[in-house]
Amino acid sequence: MSEHSERVVVIGGTSGIGLATAELLLARGYQVVVAGRDPQRLESALKRLNEGAAEGAAEGAVSGLTLDAADEEQLAGFFAQVGPFDHLVITLTANGGVTALTELTAAELRRHSEGKLIPHLLTVKAALGTLRADGSVTLLGAVSSQLSAPGLVVLGSSNAAVETAARILAAELAPRRVNAVSPGIIDTPWWDWVPSEARAGALSSSTATTAIGRPGRPEEVAHAVAFLVENTFTTGVVLPVDGGARLGPIGG
Repeated sequence: MSEHSERVVVIGGTSGIGLATAELLLARGYQVVVAGRDPQRLESALKRLNEGAAEGAAEGAVSGLTLDAADEEQLAGFFAQVGPFDHLVITLTANGGVTALTELTAAELRRHSEGKLIPHLLTVKAALGTLRADGSVTLLGAVSSQLSAPGLVVLGSSNAAVETAARILAAELAPRRVNAVSPGIIDTPWWDWVPSEARAGALSSSTATTAIGRPGRPEEVAHAVAFLVENTFTTGVVLPVDGGARLGPIGG
């Protein structure tokens, strides 16, 4: 393991893609701060990260705090406590959301806005006072932004907004780099809204006709996030990690 002095803050780093990203960056020698709303999930994530840290990792390489990233007061206190850091990764999203327009409610729209776009933008804003002047920001969209399947009006719109924000912020916040990752169907706790007995079938049927033909793994998305953190000549990019889902059905 190489030793980094750089610090990465992973918002939503207590499960799924965020936790996999924290694990990978820790293994690469970064100091990692994870944040999430659920104290029990945070405790579990910190235990897993500390147990998985390579021998010889710097003392205090892993830390974490609870945070509701839609709360501006909490965000201000969080970044004041974290202090100066180098890279920000935001992996927040609301579960579910496959909803036909005829069944859409204002409450569902608000839930996804408050679970996706609002915390992404408020978190970036709150971080600017302590984020390194030439550091990086990586946001999390999703391939639904590129698809036209019925039922994706809320998910697609929410993720398209985040991905568009990444491109705009890359210009607005330069020389800080701002990018986004656009995952496809990934086997994470996002799918907890599907009954457990039907989950494997839902994942398999949703990816059977994609180019890769299977769901993705959180660590595969984490590799893309790490690239965007580390590549100092990449900004304003939305990087697909979707197994070819955006290409449409493959085969007959």
